[in-house]
Amino acid sequence: MSTAKYKRILLKLSGEALMGDTSNMFDKRTLDCMISQIENLIKLNIKIGIVIGGGNIFRGVNGKELGLQRANADSMGMLATIMNGIALKDFLANRKIKAKLYSALAVQNIAKGYSRDSMLSRLEDGNIIIFAGGTGNPFFTTDSSAALRAIEMNADLLIKATKVDGVFDKDPKQYSDAIRYSKLTFDEAINKKLKVMDISAFDLCREHNIDINVCNIFNPNSLQDVVLGLDQGTIIHN
Repeated sequence: MSTAKYKRILLKLSGEALMGDTSNMFDKRTLDCMISQIENLIKLNIKIGIVIGGGNIFRGVNGKELGLQRANADSMGMLATIMNGIALKDFLANRKIKAKLYSALAVQNIAKGYSRDSMLSRLEDGNIIIFAGGTGNPFFTTDSSAALRAIEMNADLLIKATKVDGVFDKDPKQYSDAIRYSKLTFDEAINKKLKVMDISAFDLCREHNIDINVCNIFNPNSLQDVVLGLDQGTIIHN
């Protein structure tokens, strides 16, 4: 295989992505595709961290519709990400892939509390690191958590895996003439109000010089192409 442009990545997976095109909490075909892509990265000796969302179980922002206080709804969302983290660790183990789960919210006997020193040691030992529990605080999304963990693991790229082929000038699901951006600066993404990630996540990555790639996780070669530096998805950079 070719030499990778990026050696250390943080992969942001939404909970909804784990559902594929089904209404199930997890879709086996989708998971098999994702894990096959991760195996390709392992063959390239890429250090991998994964931040997992919880939208297939519960999304904190939907709590208002149910009459929940935002802080409590966000706590429920964080617990959903821990459930997904536990499941993802097992899905990886089924393919003989070593992984360690850390949670910003320690759940005794279930999810180890986050420690940066421990995380970095496990990462260097060849483990995939799964980050769950968001930032451990309400009012922050898993986008912000992904940016934070990317900085803490010294990543050189944050990959946001979505259901579309990158960032477009308008919704490609509604407009057949939507144009994909191959590259954007952080300032352009913010000024154009392209809501692919939170502004706080953009700011963190911009300050720490971590590129963001937005790509389609359902393209079987997307993650490999991204780390090789090929034209896949949209790169957001300084």
